[in-house]
Amino acid sequence: MKWRIAANGVALVVAISSVAYVAEEESVGAATQKFVANDAKSVLASIKVKNEYKWGYRRSLFAHWSDLDGNGCDTREEVLKRDSISKPQVDPYRCYVVAGDWYSKYDGKTLRDRSDVDIDHVVALKEAWDSGAWAWSRSQRQAFANDLTDRRTLIAVTDRVNASKSDKDPSNWMPPLKRYWCTYLGDWISVKARWGLSMDQSEYGRIKNLLASDCSTLTIASWSAAPALAGVPATSGTSATTATTTPRTTVAPSLSPTTTSNNSGTAAPTNTTAVANSTVNTTSPSGVKDIYPGSYCAPVDGLGTYKGTVYVCSKTNAEGSPYAGGRARWRKATN
Repeated sequence: MKWRIAANGVALVVAISSVAYVAEEESVGAATQKFVANDAKSVLASIKVKNEYKWGYRRSLFAHWSDLDGNGCDTREEVLKRDSISKPQVDPYRCYVVAGDWYSKYDGKTLRDRSDVDIDHVVALKEAWDSGAWAWSRSQRQAFANDLTDRRTLIAVTDRVNASKSDKDPSNWMPPLKRYWCTYLGDWISVKARWGLSMDQSEYGRIKNLLASDCSTLTIASWSAAPALAGVPATSGTSATTATTTPRTTVAPSLSPTTTSNNSGTAAPTNTTAVANSTVNTTSPSGVKDIYPGSYCAPVDGLGTYKGTVYVCSKTNAEGSPYAGGRARWRKATN
C-alpha cells in the first residue's frame, strides 16, 4: 500500500511492503528533508585514496552509546526504538527498550529478542580511526560514534553477523544477504564521503569493481553536514548533480524499504579524478608534531613523530603499566 504525507507543501509517497511502526514526528521530519540522487561512482571518486593509519587505536577513544541530545535515551536505545518494525515497548523511567521486532538487513532475519541485536557502525570505529578519525578531537569522535543525524551510520543487525564483520571493510567482508550488497555499498560510500574519511587501495578497488559489476545504476542520496566536524577538511570535489537517463537504484535514509520524494537539494561532492591519479600517502601523517621520546607530554592520546616513527602521548608504557607519578610520556605507538 502507499501513504501520501504532506509537510510544508512537499509531498512524499512512501511505498510499504509490510506494516512497520514509524513514529509520527519521524515521518514529518523525513518528509521535510531534501534528498538529491547522485551517481555512486562519482561520489566514490571524490573520496581520497591513501594508506590506512594503523597506530594508536583504542575503542575507548570513541565515547559511544552516549545521550548527546539529553533526552534520557542513549544511542543504542535510540536505534533499537527507531529500527523496530513493530511498536517497541519502552520503559519510560530509564528509556530501555523492553520489547520489539527487528529485521536484520545483513542476513534477512527477524529478531524478537534484543539480546540478539547489535547496533552496527556501518563504518566500524577502528576503520574510521584508520581512515582519518585519528586526527579528530574527542568530541568529533563521539559525534561519529553516536551519529543519529543520518540513518546510514548506524543499523540494528543480528549480533553474530556483526561479530563476523568486526572492523572489516568491503574488500574482505560483505553482508551474507547478497541482494543487500548495493544498499550496503551505498551506505558505506555515504558515511566515508560525509565524514571526510579516506579509503585504502584494496577497499576502493573492490567497491569500484562491485559498482561496475553488480550495482552499475546505484545512486546515493545527499546528506546534511556531519555534526561536530567544524575545522576538519571535508572530502574534496566539485558539487554537481549527475543526470541519469536510465532507472537507478537510490540508496537513502527512509521510512520504509522504498521512498520517493519530489524534494531537491545540494548534491554530494563529485570528483572525476580516478584512483589511478590519486596520491597514496606512505609517510607519517602531516600536521603531527616532532617530539622527543620519553619526555612528558599532553594531551593524552596526542600523536607525534621522531625520526619518522609515530609516537603516542600515553600514561602507560607499551605493556600497559602506568608511568611513575601518573604523568603522560611519549612512547612508540602500537598497531
